[in-house]
Amino acid sequence: MQATIINIKGMTCMGCVRSIKNVLEKIPGVSSAEVSLEDAQVTIQFDATIVSNDQFKQAIEEAGFEAII
Repeated sequence: MQATIINIKGMTCMGCVRSIKNVLEKIPGVSSAEVSLEDAQVTIQFDATIVSNDQFKQAIEEAGFEAII
């Protein structure tokens, strides 16, 4: 397993946190996504042979937020 931290712009509430967590945890290869509203970031545990940071960025942006890798 590998971990990455991605900064996120546009989160304003716990609904935003849940939305991001849900879209990321649906991606094959992701074992967990811990989103912090206070820190405006997500820590993702994942299998790097299955998924990449670009896929995380795309999923976050499709959910309506800005991902800064």
